Amino acid sequence: MRVPGTLAFALATALLAFSSSHAEVNIVEDWAQHAVGATGVPSGWRTYETFGGRPAYDFSVTEDEGRRVLHLKSRNEHSTIAKEIRVSLRSTPILEWSWKVVQHPAGADLRRRETSDLTGHIFVVWPRFPGPLRSRLLGYAWDATLPAGAMERSRKTGSVMFVIVRSGTRELGRWMTERRNVYEDYRKAFGEDPEDPRAVAISIDTNDTHSTAEALVGRIVFTTGTGGASLRSPRPPRWPAPLLFASRFFTPGTYSLYATIPGSWR
Repeated sequence: MRVPGTLAFALATALLAFSSSHAEVNIVEDWAQHAVGATGVPSGWRTYETFGGRPAYDFSVTEDEGRRVLHLKSRNEHSTIAKEIRVSLRSTPILEWSWKVVQHPAGADLRRRETSDLTGHIFVVWPRFPGPLRSRLLGYAWDATLPAGAMERSRKTGSVMFVIVRSGTRELGRWMTERRNVYEDYRKAFGEDPEDPRAVAISIDTNDTHSTAEALVGRIVFTTGTGGASLRSPRPPRWPAPLLFASRFFTPGTYSLYATIPGSWR
């Protein structure tokens, strides 16, 4: 039996709508399992130790405008936390997160090594051995002066590229939601196709400018970026956790690697 053209078109449209409404979302963090008022390094996250950073981990889980978030504060120090992930960039290439920046570090300038501080920002991490030479990090930043859309290589190591997602002070104190195609950003930054990343990190940095900064970070997910989505938490990593965070993972100031590396890593 032949299906009339109009009916076939309607069925195809319905199937497309169904597929779009069931996009995959891998939750990195939504803070729902963390008690309001909890301080320091959140459960499930690990410390990145920065040479000379004197991390204070002035972090707290709070409610802000109806959402549960991580509140970051920094004064003349550098605090970073990281969480292992298992995502496929082929199926979920879009990194989506919400954030509110309250204060930029005064005098910060990513283009100068001696002032390369940032308010709250997010890293996607590809750890490789040896860390300083082969590891890759994409840092998604809200900078006070650099234009949105710019890419700025770290003045401390060539393995880190900052993507300026938002710029200026006009939207300080407002919640913003960002979406970035990590697969495409990596190709543009490093000139090669990415493997799947192994960690996400949250950082705030004021030790170079001896200043202060403040930001809030909400839900972080990887998604296909289509329509509504059925949420699922990422599966546990196949490698033993101590292998990735044996002692110290990356240090965003020097980006060296101190952990024992699984044999499957390149």
